[in-house]
Amino acid sequence: MSDIIFLSNVRLSFPHLAEPQKQVNEATGTTRISYNCEFIMPQEHAGFQQFMARYGALALEKWKEHAQPVMAMILADRKTRCFGKGEEKVNRKNFQTYDGYAGNMFITGGRDSAPQMIQDNGQAVDPANTMAYQALARKMYGGCRVNAAIKPWVQDNKHGRGIRCDLIAVQFAADDKAFGEGSADASALFGAVTTVPGFAPVAPAMPAAPFGAPAGLPSFFG
Repeated sequence: MSDIIFLSNVRLSFPHLAEPQKQVNEATGTTRISYNCEFIMPQEHAGFQQFMARYGALALEKWKEHAQPVMAMILADRKTRCFGKGEEKVNRKNFQTYDGYAGNMFITGGRDSAPQMIQDNGQAVDPANTMAYQALARKMYGGCRVNAAIKPWVQDNKHGRGIRCDLIAVQFAADDKAFGEGSADASALFGAVTTVPGFAPVAPAMPAAPFGAPAGLPSFFG
């Protein structure tokens, strides 16, 4: 269990937990599915510090005396790492930093199969109970607070070198302000409904029921 990092009371962002995200490789045309999300936290968060310490240990074990230059290369290329400064997360439409990221750090976790969903009592939902799993996964929205278990690992293959994170488990912790613009509030445009003096609204008469149909029900019940 020492390889697994516990993230306590962090903000959830871009969750793909109830349904996997589908990504198409433009070069090969193949489709890859991934259950993934991002966790936002301050740089001094204990879980982030443990993650960075584990990353350093894995890098030293894998690349020995070359660990420092390899880690510097990874840090310089956003695509090769699963963590970063919040200011790196910029909305391409308005060029603004996404909600909740500024001044914080983030860690991205993912996996090909669905991660564990942990209930309020600390027990994992039976993966065979699809309805219970979906209900808990859909409870988690971008901006809410969660506890999570992740497992960092270093990549060194034909696709290059990097630091990645397996998403092991997620538990809903608390509500918080949802990320994004949210629903528009138009209530200020409306006033109280007034009744015209001397006018009494009359309910429309029900059509005559066809033979064999109970009075007051549409004919297709006949």
